[in-house]
Amino acid sequence: MKINEKKVTVVGTDIEEVKRLNSQSGLSYNQVKQVLAKKQLNNRQPSE
Repeated sequence: MKINEKKVTVVGTDIEEVKRLNSQSGLSYNQVKQVLAKKQLNNRQPSE
């Protein structure tokens, strides 16, 4: 018989729940920075 034990941190945070919520949250901080950098490069006007 296997007991279903949740993985939790010392303070009781459910690790699997955090992973699940993170996967649904959208872009990460670094992904947002990358998207903004690409937009800035695309919006630059060539110097005349």
